[in-house]
Amino acid sequence: MKRSLFLRIKCTAAIRMLAYGVPTDACDEHVKSGESTVIECTRNFCEGVIVVFKEEYLRRSSVEDLQRLLLVGEDHGFPGMIGSVDCMHWQWKNCPKAWQGQFTSGHKGTTTFILEAVTRFDDIESGKAPYVDFTVNGRVYNLAYYLADGIYPKWPVFVQSLKLPQGDKGQLFAKQQESCRKDVERAFGVLQARFAIIRQPARMWDLDVLGRSEPNIHARPELRDRAQHIQLKKDLIEHI
Repeated sequence: MKRSLFLRIKCTAAIRMLAYGVPTDACDEHVKSGESTVIECTRNFCEGVIVVFKEEYLRRSSVEDLQRLLLVGEDHGFPGMIGSVDCMHWQWKNCPKAWQGQFTSGHKGTTTFILEAVTRFDDIESGKAPYVDFTVNGRVYNLAYYLADGIYPKWPVFVQSLKLPQGDKGQLFAKQQESCRKDVERAFGVLQARFAIIRQPARMWDLDVLGRSEPNIHARPELRDRAQHIQLKKDLIEHI
């Protein structure tokens, strides 16, 4: 078999796994490849995509990127906002027994891990990102934030909607916040529509393959200042 043809077969197997979510042994019927070969092809294919597109799509935000995001947030009525954050539970079918306790979701009733759609804020945690000075309702802040839903903690880097908005200002704030978050929700919808593999339980065993990061957000107490979070939300309600 020609080398170029063999490479195409491997890529076809990987794409079938990602796009259609087919089990590994089902690829043998179409591309005549064994289970272990298909798993290796899929892993190498994903690593290759990361290597090729990392510099363009997975790089750290530059100062120009940050300024552009701040302008977009200002246009939507949220000064200092640099995007929206959202997450979803992905069932982990082959979670090792020893880890099932820490990966079992209470409201899901099974082992899952979190897929999160957001620009990573590792630079903010480490203090390397440029500080953002902005004013809301006459009060100055210097920490950029994301719009989030109620699952995220009450920290200054997350601004949630109101569960029971009262008055015209509260209702307008909730409507505007939920409207701005539609972009990241649509992103997850497109992701699940295009890649059926995440609509089905994950079959990998290794956390390094699935991807796992543990940010050191607890190292910076100002990121967990609940009082500042409450004050920022009040000022945003008045501002909008």
